[in-house]
Amino acid sequence: MTDLHTERLVLHPIDAAEAARIVARQPSGEDSWAQDFPFEGDLIGVTAFLRAVAAGGDPHPFGHYRIARAADGKAIGGIGFKGRPDGGSVEIGYGLTPSARGHGVAAEAARALVALAAQRGVSRVIADTDKVNIASQRTLERAGFTRVAANGDLYRYEILIVGDRASAGKAVVVTDHLGCTSRIS
Repeated sequence: MTDLHTERLVLHPIDAAEAARIVARQPSGEDSWAQDFPFEGDLIGVTAFLRAVAAGGDPHPFGHYRIARAADGKAIGGIGFKGRPDGGSVEIGYGLTPSARGHGVAAEAARALVALAAQRGVSRVIADTDKVNIASQRTLERAGFTRVAANGDLYRYEILIVGDRASAGKAVVVTDHLGCTSRIS
């Protein structure tokens, strides 16, 4: 499994062994974690990934990715797909450690996942956020998502992909494990 690289980040596809270490909060010698990683949001996403692996095998490339700063390699959060594509659509979720928030990192990571989804033929990426979570709403908007619905305490956002282009507004170059490179702008 090959990492996804953006300007400031490395998104590493985790496997079940790494997921178990994250949930247990017990890094191995090969792990490099920010002091506040993992936080509760990471545990929720990684636990869902472990359930998906147990139910249907490794969903790669539609699994969970550890977000690390390219500058120092420290893990600062996670982002992932909430299942394999269904009818051309896929849902994502993300979270960052408190120390990494407010720097555009989540939007940058979301754009990378949209680019990967575009490579894999996905035509629509969706994400939900709490109505009270203004920071997450802004993150999705910066990543090119548009709010399309409200349901209870949640807002639903989406980004439509036409051909190999996403309406994200900012260029992202992604090379996947097969060596395929996409530039989404």
